[in-house]
Amino acid sequence: MRLHIIARGKIARTPEGDLVERYLKRIAWPVKVTELPDVGGTLPAALTPAREVLLDERGRQLGSEEFAALLARWRDDGVREARFLIGAADGHGAAARERADLLIAFGAMTWPHLLARAMLAEQLWRATSIVAGHPYHRSG
Repeated sequence: MRLHIIARGKIARTPEGDLVERYLKRIAWPVKVTELPDVGGTLPAALTPAREVLLDERGRQLGSEEFAALLARWRDDGVREARFLIGAADGHGAAARERADLLIAFGAMTWPHLLARAMLAEQLWRATSIVAGHPYHRSG
C-alpha cells in the first residue's frame, strides 16, 4: 500500500523538512509527498481503492499501535493508497471532512502544519515498523 502525504504549503529546506525526509527514508512502504498551494490547487488522483485521512484538530486521537493496526488492516483489505491530508492555516472545509474516511488529531492542541507534517512522517515510520515487528516502538 502506498502512503501519500498531501500537504498545503511548501516545506522547503527547513529543519522540519529535514526531519520529514529523515523519517520518510526509513519507511519500507512506498511513500509519495505532494505539496499544494495554500489556496486552490486540486488533489491528485488516487490509486483505487484508497482511504483518505485528514489531520484535523477535531479528529480521533489514536495510539501508535492502533494506528499501525489500522494501516495493516487497510493494506490487508487491498487498499492501494492511504492519503493523509494536511490543511493550510485554516484547516479543512466541511466538505473535505465529510468526504474523509477518518479524521485524526495529534492531541487537543493546534500544531503548525510544518510540525504536523514531521509528526505524521514519524508516526508513519513508527506504524510501519510496528507492522514489520521492528523494535523501534517500545510499548508502555
